[in-house]
Amino acid sequence: MKKHLHYSILWSMSLSLFFACNAQEQSTTILSKSDKHEVDRSVPTPTVVIIPTGLQKIVAAYPEQAFEVYSNALIWSDGDTLVYQDSIKNTDKTFQMLLNQPDLEDQLSMPYPQGKDYPVPSLNHDPGRIRVEAFFLKMYGKNKEAVRKNLVEIDFLGAKLLVTKINSIDKKLTQVAKEFAKYPDLKKYLDNVGGTFNWRKIAGTDRLSTHSFGMTIDINVKYANYWRWAVEDKTENGKRPITYKNRIPLKIIQIFEQNGFIWGGKWYHYDTMHFEYRPELLIEL
Repeated sequence: MKKHLHYSILWSMSLSLFFACNAQEQSTTILSKSDKHEVDRSVPTPTVVIIPTGLQKIVAAYPEQAFEVYSNALIWSDGDTLVYQDSIKNTDKTFQMLLNQPDLEDQLSMPYPQGKDYPVPSLNHDPGRIRVEAFFLKMYGKNKEAVRKNLVEIDFLGAKLLVTKINSIDKKLTQVAKEFAKYPDLKKYLDNVGGTFNWRKIAGTDRLSTHSFGMTIDINVKYANYWRWAVEDKTENGKRPITYKNRIPLKIIQIFEQNGFIWGGKWYHYDTMHFEYRPELLIEL
């Protein structure tokens, strides 16, 4: 009897220890498959590594990409890797460094205020304007011709638009248009679409616009506000304050966000006609 009791106690203790460890790790770790990829071989590779929440969000936001991850790298299906956090801490970077020399951690560093209730953006709070260009070039096409190969034409409330089919963005924008069709009072804001695909640089910078990838849409410019139209000093880190302006109904923003698109009207450097597909900033884990 004592022998059986001794075994029972040991078994209960083992189970308790297993579940306690598992509960602590399962929300923050993912099994690594790094043995298939070229990573730092000078450090022993653990069987389980801690994956930053930002990397987990990227993987969850883009399921069609079939990403894998390591502790500090995003791994594409062809084995190419992209560093998550570089050698400079996020807090040590200036605003211009964040815009021009970001890593993937920086790309997710500014919380995007999803929903109708959002504060007037504070100085240089531009969630979504920080973009790792290599990430988008790899995903949508390394040049204009490569992007064009994945463009398809969709009907957007009667307008014929070219958008990418990657990440099913063509289907998502078609769904957005179907939802807008239920609200005739929104029509004037959605007529005369300002543009979708356009391989170009962002005004006043050397950075590619997300229009270059066919995953961005500008709605009717007539009802839009843009920070560069409102100031004489058009430098991104100018000393002058930018007074916030918006005329776009919040119902439009809500429908876009529900389909994975962020709105440029929630930036300090606002661009209220602008919507781009950035589900990693909207997803909750």
